Amino acid sequence: MLAAAVLGSPIAHSLSPVLHQAAYHALGLTEWDYVRIECTAADLPGIVAGTAPETRGFSVTMPCKDAALRFADVVSTRAHLVESANTLVRHGDGWYADCTDIDGALAALEHVGHTGGDVLLLGAGATARPYLAALQQCGAGHVSIASRSEGRAQPTLHLAAQLGIDYTWVPLTDPVVLQDTCTSADTLISTLPGDAAAGYGHFLRRTPRLVDVVYAPWPTSLAQIVANDGGKVVGGRTMLLHQAVAQIEMFTSMTVTDEVFAAMVAALNAA
Repeated sequence: MLAAAVLGSPIAHSLSPVLHQAAYHALGLTEWDYVRIECTAADLPGIVAGTAPETRGFSVTMPCKDAALRFADVVSTRAHLVESANTLVRHGDGWYADCTDIDGALAALEHVGHTGGDVLLLGAGATARPYLAALQQCGAGHVSIASRSEGRAQPTLHLAAQLGIDYTWVPLTDPVVLQDTCTSADTLISTLPGDAAAGYGHFLRRTPRLVDVVYAPWPTSLAQIVANDGGKVVGGRTMLLHQAVAQIEMFTSMTVTDEVFAAMVAALNAA
């Protein structure tokens, strides 16, 4: 049966089916199917509302996270806070929205060895906001938020202020400022899509640790440059893996044990 699916556009590259199917199999839910569905933000209400009653939920990726938040009947506190939902779960006759991206961001920061120092955050869109929530939980010194437009970054800057984070906005278009900011930062987080950070590698190469949200294609130019210079790099697969855990537990009402998690890791490594 179609138990769940991932919604987004483009969606063919998504590795979510790999993780979910591995987990369902390890949990004994061998009849459960999880598929990719090409879906724009405008398509989401009709697709979700038209699903069969047995469908438990949806993973949601770009460009549908805002649409999922607006569609849901009930929204978690953290999804409301970051104004982004990557998870829809059937909730009685309606739908519940959550943001497990925050779980994924926390795991990525832990894996890269972030211990609370200063951060340079590239990008100020919907993907950046879960990282701010994660930084507020795990600790950070000063957070520099870099984007092309300070005006368009206002929702993210407002969230940083709301979370009590010490932050400044810096222009992504100024290589001198970027290089100086990166030199003083302990952790660099890139939430830029695809290989959009490629042109900044020369200015950011000496960061001691990088979290890059991209997982396909991998490695990105920035990740390769930082790794070549001896920096520690964590890619988007770590975030993807850990955000999926809470989704699976919500969809199945079962616990992702160490054995189930190991099956997910093995499937992801083989993909």
